[in-house]
Amino acid sequence: MNILKRIILFFGIFLLFGYGFIINNLSDRHPDYSINLSIKDDQSHPIKAGFAKVPITPSGFDTWNDIDNNARYEPNKGDTYNDLNGNGTFDPVWIAGFHNKRPAQGIHDDIWARVMVLEIGDTRLAIVGLDAVGFLHDEVVDIRKSLSKSLQLDYCIIASTHNHEGPDLVGIWGESFLSSGVNPEFMADVKAKTKFAIETAVNQLRPAKLRFAQDLVNGATFVMDTRKPEELDAGLRIIQAIDIDADTTLGSLISWGNHPETLWSGNLQISSDFPHYIRESVENGIHRNGKTLAEGIGGTAVYMSSSVGGLMTTRPSFAIPDMFTGEMLTGATFEKTEAQGQNIGYLLLNALNGKQAIDITECSISIMAKTISLPLDNNNFKLGFALGVIKHGTTSWMQVRTEVAAFNIGPASFLTIPGEIYPEIVNGGVVSPQGQDYKISPIEVPSLRSIMDGEFKFIFGLANDEIGYIIPKSEWDEKPPYLYHLDDSPYGEENSIGPETGPLIYKHLVSLIKDLK
Repeated sequence: MNILKRIILFFGIFLLFGYGFIINNLSDRHPDYSINLSIKDDQSHPIKAGFAKVPITPSGFDTWNDIDNNARYEPNKGDTYNDLNGNGTFDPVWIAGFHNKRPAQGIHDDIWARVMVLEIGDTRLAIVGLDAVGFLHDEVVDIRKSLSKSLQLDYCIIASTHNHEGPDLVGIWGESFLSSGVNPEFMADVKAKTKFAIETAVNQLRPAKLRFAQDLVNGATFVMDTRKPEELDAGLRIIQAIDIDADTTLGSLISWGNHPETLWSGNLQISSDFPHYIRESVENGIHRNGKTLAEGIGGTAVYMSSSVGGLMTTRPSFAIPDMFTGEMLTGATFEKTEAQGQNIGYLLLNALNGKQAIDITECSISIMAKTISLPLDNNNFKLGFALGVIKHGTTSWMQVRTEVAAFNIGPASFLTIPGEIYPEIVNGGVVSPQGQDYKISPIEVPSLRSIMDGEFKFIFGLANDEIGYIIPKSEWDEKPPYLYHLDDSPYGEENSIGPETGPLIYKHLVSLIKDLK
């Protein structure tokens, strides 16, 4: 009887501990936090702009030896690690974006926290482009809470480029599906450096004029849509900030819709993928062996991903022309990735020099932003939340806090979207194909850009959160028969928090756009 009691007591303690562990992981990390921002100003004011960039590249990690060259660390198959710090354990950097067990073997180019701060009248806005696969809302709030009130920031946007060749900052690309790929010390370092970059950009504020330019056609040559209906968000948009007194570039803000994953799943070098080469081209120009194709504008380039759901990508089989030789490059190489970045940079530089570019020295700014709640319906994500693999709290039972925003600056309008939105919601083309799980007509219509103001319409995806794919509900497909007579469910739903995400995000964004008007 005593043995039975001890067994029951043991299992009782075990269950109690497990329950506490799960409840702690699901608990709201910021129960006091909510935003409901409304800044409306129709008066023109002089403009100030400030920029900063701080590398967030990891250091001091162990490397490894991929015996069978499958980009997966599998010691049971003979893979070994190099104990560079001599502590007897494997201390890797897990690369995010494709599959588990992909530790870095080195660094090809830095990853960054890059910041543009604008001051227009009494309003200060910070926009951060982070070379990460995603940065969850709780981490964004951590940074916001750490910023001094003396910075006088009215709103701070932290958006991930969705880079698939950098460290895991979400959690699901670790050694296994049950272990987080996030290194807490590295996460703390990213937050501290991002905070420092924001502070530096504020301190660098200078009187500026803004030049807006875009190429809405030619970016389509360098991206593909891998899910029907084939709808791209291939427009290239750029804002150049020019120091009024010195007539030199302070920096630029760039937006394009494509997954930064041209280096693909076998790459083991830390890199910011093609955004690195876009920024280099815009800043420093496009040169090789004494030949110059375009001069750069200088300053600090900030890259923001637009609509990348769907899936916007550049597969290894997709050919990119080398700008200097004309050779069509395929595969998943740094040479091809550089060519992609240079081609995009060339188009952006041409747009800035084109007749359609608009310069302003004064403008108004209006910002609307609000906290929203979304249902967490993805069972794999529920498990990840409960086990602490994904460190994202819930506000109530399986509800997650996130955020959307809309703002206008002079001739431009902007939406911030907390995930990977499908381009048909943004640009149009939502369909109700045969095989859909929900027998409904399109909900997310009219398209968001069709109701946005201004000539230049920017979308910042993965902004202030990464909730995964934002899919039109009429295109949702997990159950047979599958869309377009496919043999299996299309990719996307497995990395979405649920079918209600698209309609809810759309509804809240439409509401903000109407409030701005």
